Amino acid sequence: MTVPPLEFAAGFPPGTREQWRTLALGVLRKSGVLPEDAVPAAAEEALSSTTYDGVTIAPLHDASDLPGAPRVVRPARPWDVRQRHAHPDPAVTREAVLADLENGVTSIWLDLTSIGPEALPRVLDGVYLDLAPVVLEAGDRAHEAAPAFLDLLAERGVTPPGGNLGLDPLGARARASAAPGFDLGREDAFPRATDAASDLLRRCARDFPALRTFVVDALPYHDAGAGDAEELGCSIATGVAYLRTMTAAGLSAVQALGQLEFRYAATADQFLTIAKLRAARRLWARVAEVVGGPGEQLQHAVTSSAMMTERDPWVNMLRTTLACFGAGVGGADAVTVQPFDAVLGLPDAFARRIARNTQSLLLEEAGVARVLDPAGGSWYVERLTADLAESAWAWFQEIERAGGMAVALERLVPERLAATRARRADCVAHRRDPITGVSEFPNLTERLPEREPGHGLAGAPSGAGLPRVRYAEEFEALRDLADAQDERPTVFLATIGPVAVHTARASFAANLFAAGGVATVTSGPGTDAAAIAAAFRDAGTPVACLCSSDRMYGEHAEAVAAALREAGARRVWLAGKGEYEGVDDRVYAGCDALGVLRTTFDDLGVTR
Repeated sequence: MTVPPLEFAAGFPPGTREQWRTLALGVLRKSGVLPEDAVPAAAEEALSSTTYDGVTIAPLHDASDLPGAPRVVRPARPWDVRQRHAHPDPAVTREAVLADLENGVTSIWLDLTSIGPEALPRVLDGVYLDLAPVVLEAGDRAHEAAPAFLDLLAERGVTPPGGNLGLDPLGARARASAAPGFDLGREDAFPRATDAASDLLRRCARDFPALRTFVVDALPYHDAGAGDAEELGCSIATGVAYLRTMTAAGLSAVQALGQLEFRYAATADQFLTIAKLRAARRLWARVAEVVGGPGEQLQHAVTSSAMMTERDPWVNMLRTTLACFGAGVGGADAVTVQPFDAVLGLPDAFARRIARNTQSLLLEEAGVARVLDPAGGSWYVERLTADLAESAWAWFQEIERAGGMAVALERLVPERLAATRARRADCVAHRRDPITGVSEFPNLTERLPEREPGHGLAGAPSGAGLPRVRYAEEFEALRDLADAQDERPTVFLATIGPVAVHTARASFAANLFAAGGVATVTSGPGTDAAAIAAAFRDAGTPVACLCSSDRMYGEHAEAVAAALREAGARRVWLAGKGEYEGVDDRVYAGCDALGVLRTTFDDLGVTR
């Protein structure tokens, strides 16, 4: 008996974009978002959002969104699980390196800025350098670390299967570090290698073909607030500058392309991470096509330092899991998951274990790397990839017109990133970009784990170069200030009416004030203004916030506000919207939460 194939869509006429627009328009008209005379296209526009690079993300996509440009993918294979180590004690670092390699890590990223290149033999004692690639980061001592590592390889008589010497003079300038071995003078649009650096480049290309020399590190731009397209444009401009440096030193275009590795930030916005890595390969393939060499881009994705939080650090496990998933689906060749406690100091063994196991689970249990370009063909991701690539290419061209990355770092790049950083800070302050555990759902009774002091996050601290910011740091600074007081700052919530009526706005207000470390006490259910004022006096705080429904506000807000004023209230907030006599200002979804908290601190006499 032959069973005909089951057609799931049989009997259902295909839907169209116009039909969706018409239906969405009806809902938006009914909810008051759009006027009655709005046209169907306005519904799609109203539900669209815009990234910090100006890329529009539509609420709906169809086949017309597919770009004509070809996809640039890497083969389906497990990515390289790369763990970073930055402990200042070489013995501790060696022990951690060996533990990681025994438990799933496949390559090591060594931050030598605190222990120096002279510690390399001790740190790598017992490491099979012909099996485990090593990536170096030595800051202003990179010119010492690179030859020291090559000498160690020659001494052991091994050829590494990969890795990177970590030369990044433009990245060093972005971090305001010195870049010995390279001339970054304004008259050059790209770094000029000294004789010693040129010899190093040729030695690496000749004797260690799998080992790369330059890392195009885009993390300084991401950490300074760059949007995804801005991060991409800076990386492509830097890569082009390094190609010029290497070919000027005597390498062929093919050799020079083989000496580069690109490092990008992976964020908890998984789709933007996927699209960014896919767009990066497309952009670099175009550069390689022009110079006449292979177009494959070697990518190292690192979970974002900027998105990490000090408060409620356990949530960082969720953020880094999303970022790692996005990096894997996006096709990264190597991924570093930063430990959840990296903001607090030097990560402990448990945090490093969680970081590497996050990757192991996604690789072995979820099978993320078993599919070739999983996002390929998605109308949404393909459109986002193409739009990011177009925006990044325009930014790259702007940098080139300015004279190249070495020149653009003086003014063009810092000014551009400062503008994006300001827009992002405004969204964080208004909680349009909520930060779980910090600006939303904070826990005032949490006990933070204690860690050894040190720089746990990837990338050296900024000096006079590009700033290094974390999105949560303004809220966390207020939390720290509140915690430092002899008594926790407190706001009184005047809860008007029964529990069912005032709970929603009272919870909202308590959550907002807690984001700055401010506790709240409530008056309990009731509408008697005198009783609420008496509870306010007992609370011993000069700041109050009315919490109830709009109907209750109309009946009782002014009377309660007047009673609170008479009882000594210095400021009276109202949770919601509306103008009432005696109310100073309002707190509501989308208000400037940081501004509210700073005003509250001033009213409470908490010195900033």
